[in-house]
Amino acid sequence: MRMTARFPRATVGRWMLLSLAALALAACSETLGSLAPSPSRVAEVDASAPAANAGNIASLSDVIQRHPDDSVAYNTRGIAYAKSGNYQKAIDDFTLALQLDPKFSAAYTNRALAYRQIGKDGPALVNFNAAIVANPNDASAYLGRGNLLRAHGHFPEALADLDTAIRLNPEGAQAYHARGLIYQRQGNHEQAITDFNNAIDRDPFAGAPYQARGQSLLATGKYDAAIEDFNAALNVDPNNADAWAGLGLAYEKQGDKPKAVESYQRAMEVSPDNAIARAGLQRLA
Repeated sequence: MRMTARFPRATVGRWMLLSLAALALAACSETLGSLAPSPSRVAEVDASAPAANAGNIASLSDVIQRHPDDSVAYNTRGIAYAKSGNYQKAIDDFTLALQLDPKFSAAYTNRALAYRQIGKDGPALVNFNAAIVANPNDASAYLGRGNLLRAHGHFPEALADLDTAIRLNPEGAQAYHARGLIYQRQGNHEQAITDFNNAIDRDPFAGAPYQARGQSLLATGKYDAAIEDFNAALNVDPNNADAWAGLGLAYEKQGDKPKAVESYQRAMEVSPDNAIARAGLQRLA
């Protein structure tokens, strides 16, 4: 889910005021992980350019000093803090934005995402609910709540939220991916593959939907196609242990022991606790 600053009431003057500070901000997006019992990471932390992040925050702080009643500025700086991994300061800024504008749906959603990142799913759910009350057409809030419910195994409720997110934003890839993960967990692989196809069509550069589709293709015996998808996921992230393990399993199913062993070993190098790779190596030892 993208933690993007939205400016529903911004005037042209405010846009000009904030544009310089916000230009360098990239989106903080939810990263849907593979099928796992624990919740996936919620917001990506960009530690590669700390100086740039610090500069964004300093610029936004200057905006806030000059305009302390601007809820949009606090929301935007909160995103910058979240992007830097400082989630408590992000939550503080989203809270200030909401004190200034109690109907600011984006700030509720952003605060919910920050709470999820620090493992506080109870407050996150409260904030997703508040975002939807403030704006019943906020697709990002339904997506965020659907992912939270999915992570806790509440699949019917999660599916309802993700269906709504897709209806409100049919071009969003992440809701299709998340819904596909639920279908996959339920063993409905054909429907899962359809959703992963839709996710990939909308965002062909994200690795997670390729990995997820590869898992469902593997489960349905389509090993060649699964190998293509696991390789596509690894092109995005060569350190994806689950993709290496899935690739090894696909090669093993095909009877290609050398490639299977090599893939399992690569998975173990990245993650020594990978159960699929460990079991595969034991079988092929």
